[in-house]
Amino acid sequence: MNATQLLSIAALTTLAAFSAHAEGGDTSQHGYDFKSTRTVAEVKAEALNPVRISNGSTGVITMPQSGVDKAAVRAEAASALRAGKISSGEIGLM
Repeated sequence: MNATQLLSIAALTTLAAFSAHAEGGDTSQHGYDFKSTRTVAEVKAEALNPVRISNGSTGVITMPQSGVDKAAVRAEAASALRAGKISSGEIGLM
């Protein structure tokens, strides 16, 4: 037997060993029987009200509300640009 035949036999043996351990996606044999105690409407209503973040809990971070309107911010940015306090365009290190 030459090396090619030995390698092909080894590859087929390895493939057969791995396929013997493969398990299908059928879970009916495991006996999973899940019954929900809540209605769909209850779950959807809960999903619309996100959990608020408190000390140590997780949830949704809401954006802080600012007292400044968009026009005032734009005017301030335009004046800072004219004064040379901020850069304009694509400036980067080369």
